[in-house]
Formats: sequence, structure tokens, C-alpha cells
Amino acid sequence: VPIILVLVSIGSCIACGRAEYRIGDECCPMCSQGKDCLFTSYESPDINTSSTPTEKHDIVILSSAGNRVHKHCTEFTSTSCVPCVDSTFLDEPNGLIKCKVCTNCDPDTVCGTLEGFYCLDPTKDGCRAAQRHSSCKPGQYISHTGTTSTDTVCVDCPGKTYSDGSLTSCQPHTECEFLEIEPGTPWSDSECGVNSLPTAGIIAGVLICFLIGTIAGVCLFIIQASITVRDSTFCKLWSTGWLVQPSI
Repeated sequence: VPIILVLVSIGSCIACGRAEYRIGDECCPMCSQGKDCLFTSYESPDINTSSTPTEKHDIVILSSAGNRVHKHCTEFTSTSCVPCVDSTFLDEPNGLIKCKVCTNCDPDTVCGTLEGFYCLDPTKDGCRAAQRHSSCKPGQYISHTGTTSTDTVCVDCPGKTYSDGSLTSCQPHTECEFLEIEPGTPWSDSECGVNSLPTAGIIAGVLICFLIGTIAGVCLFIIQASITVRDSTFCKLWSTGWLVQPSI
């Protein structure tokens, strides 16, 4: 019995997964996150009339505002999630039962695009909705960098060039001098090898040794020939009496 209790205690102390949250002894799946506050419409006074009727403005919704926990999971059921309502949001996976409240701006607030975004719905004084600049894929280069009003323009790399998607121009593939291990692709450079260098060194060494040996052989032959000619001349002179043995 004590062993069983220890095992149960250890099991209850095991940490939940990264996409789970703990409720009692259960590890429940988290609810999914959103990206932006969720506004469907707002009303503002019409300043062009003497009365104060309201004018309804629709807001473009680019993404969901996230989800919160409606019912926690049990041993037999999974977590029940519901979307955040207007003016609330959750921007990360969570096990919360309430959504965060969005910040309310003043009626005369002028909105502009953040860095890395471009405006989808421009207004006279600002921007109503924006979207993040597109990222070029490997094999493409950035032809035109995104601005506050235009998206990034990506173009495929032509033949024998490459780009990882972050370059403003495609780079030419490296021309391998000795050995090409891997040919270049639109998204990667050529991979060159160096295992040809030792072979070239060996060949050069053999040629140099052969040349030195040849020169040495020629020199020895010339020296030997000179000695032979000198000995032959000495013998001829001695036999003809031209050479006289000196007296002691």
C-alpha cells in the first residue's frame, strides 16, 4: 500500500506538456491563441450635422482574437474552448477562463502601420487594417522591399544562381576548381571538394622527382664518359712513348 501511494504521489507531480495546463490531477489541453483584438464595429458622432446621430464603421478583422476555457477537461472529456467576445483577446495558448480586455483608444486616435507591415485599408488620416510583409521563399530574392503601402515582391532566381529568401539579389553558384561534390540549386550554393588537391600534389611530386633523377643520370653519364675518354688518351700516349716516366 505505501508503494502504491508513493507511485500515485509521483504521478501527480509529473509536469504537464508545453501545450497543457494543470487542473487538479489532470493535464488539460490549452485553448488556441489569437493575434489581434476582435472589433466588429464602433459608433462615432457625425460632426457634420447639428444633431448627434451615430455612424457605424465596420472594422476589417484579420485574425481571430483567441479562445478561452469554457469547461476544464476531465478524465473522460477534453477541454471545452469558446472564442473571446468583442473587445477582448488572448494572444497565447492558455488555460484561462477569461479573456484579456483590449485597450480603448481615444475617438480621434490616428492609426498607422507598424514596421514590417503594410496597409490594406488606408484612410484619409491613417490606416484601418494592416498585414505583415510577405517573406520570400528559398530560391527567391527580394525584388522590391515592402513599404507601409505595398507588400514585398519576390522573384525566382534564374539559372546558376541562388538565394535563401533573404537576399535582394541572387548570387552566382561557385565554380569548383577541382571537384564539385554537390551541384548548386536555386536555394543553395555549389559544394566544392578539396580531395583532388592531394592527388595533384602527388603527381607534381612524382614529376619533380623524375626530372631530378633524369638530370642526375645525365650528369653521371657525362662524368663517366669524361673519365673513360681521359683514361683512353693516357694509355695511348704511354704506349707511343710520349709520356716518359720521371726519374727518381
